[in-house]
Formats: sequence, C-alpha cells, structure tokens
Amino acid sequence: MEIWTGFLIGLLGSFHCIGMCGPIAIALPLPSTSKFKIIFGRVLYNAGRIVSYSFMGALFGLFGNRLILYGLQQTLSITIGTVIILYILTPNKIKNKISNFTFYKKFIENFQLLFSKSISVKSNLSFFSIGVLNGFLPCGFVYIGIAGAISTGNFISGTFYMALFGLGTFPIMLSASIVGKSLSIRIRRKVNKLLPAFGLILAVIFILRGLNLGIPFLSPKLVSQVQENVLCH
Repeated sequence: MEIWTGFLIGLLGSFHCIGMCGPIAIALPLPSTSKFKIIFGRVLYNAGRIVSYSFMGALFGLFGNRLILYGLQQTLSITIGTVIILYILTPNKIKNKISNFTFYKKFIENFQLLFSKSISVKSNLSFFSIGVLNGFLPCGFVYIGIAGAISTGNFISGTFYMALFGLGTFPIMLSASIVGKSLSIRIRRKVNKLLPAFGLILAVIFILRGLNLGIPFLSPKLVSQVQENVLCH
C-alpha cells in the first residue's frame, strides 16, 4: 500500500473521528484567554495523537515485515481486505456487544481516569498527554489505518503511513477543538454515510493487490522476500 494513502484515509475518516473523539477535543480546557495559547494547546493535543498513531504504525509495520519475509504478502493483503469488509458489514448491535466486553470496559475506565487527571492540569504537557491517550482509544477507522501500515511491510514505512494518517485527521480535529459545538451535525451525518463506501473501496484494493493480477498500480505483480532470495542465488 502506497504511503500517501495513509493521509487520504485519515482525511476522509476525520469526520468519523469527530463523532468518536470530538467530545474529548471539545472538552479540552482553556489554558488562558490568549488565542495563541488556546490554539497552541490544541495543536499539542493533535500532535500527541499523531505520535500514538506513528508508534502503532512502527509496531504493525514491523509485524507486516515479518509476514512478508515468510512469503505471506499476498495472503496478508487479501486477509486485510476481507477483514475490513467484514467489519463494515457487521451490524452495530454486534459491535456494541463487543464493546461491552470486560477488557474493553476496563480499558475505557482506566482511560477516563487518566484523562480526568490530565485535563485538570491545564498545561502544555497535559494537552500533549491527552492526545497520546486519545490516540490509543479503540477506533474502527484507526484499525483500517493500521491495516494499511501492516501492508507496507516496513518499520519506517509503517511509521510514516500512520503519521500521515494522523496528519489527515488534523484539520478537522483541530477545527472541532476550536469551534466546538458549532460544527454541523447534518454535515457529519452525511459524510459518515459515505465512509462505509470508502472502506469497501479500500478493501477491494487490498484484495486486488493480493490477487497478483499484474495490473499496474492497482494489482501489480508482488515478489515475496523468499522468491527474491531464491533469485539472488
């Protein structure tokens, strides 16, 4: 998966982020009456999110590299595409049941505790730490970004992929944290209706790449690391 697609996924998915993380961004305290300090604090919050995404990109990019070394590049791509489709088609009732698992609820409770401590400080470090915590919150669209990071098959590429993902969410999330409740709910709902379609398109691209059809850019011929080593000898 090309690295630049990380930015596109983040940009298109940022309206979904408003629904999931918007309340946190809107709830950020005002460090002072200075507009510069207010904006700077919100920039630090978003920078914290990008750091978390980059860390996950590095981790899962390295994981993808291990799979590719074992010649599983095509299988990986098809599996990711299939998982994305299954996630999109899964009814919300089932997703809600999953969110009620004890582990998930415990994670959210611990996050809320750390969030409450950080938000009461009103310092630049607290804004950044809130963003870092926010970045690790469970989110379906972040999972799609992680899938892309895995497909890069590289520690560095995975890092940049998720960093671009975070930068893609930056404009909307920064706006949400500044203008708050004045964002149009109607616009958010319309965009959210388009997100599943975008996710399906992305899933089809993953599957096509895994099918190794030899179509330039869309489904190029993939050469596994195992095959490369054989050719070299």
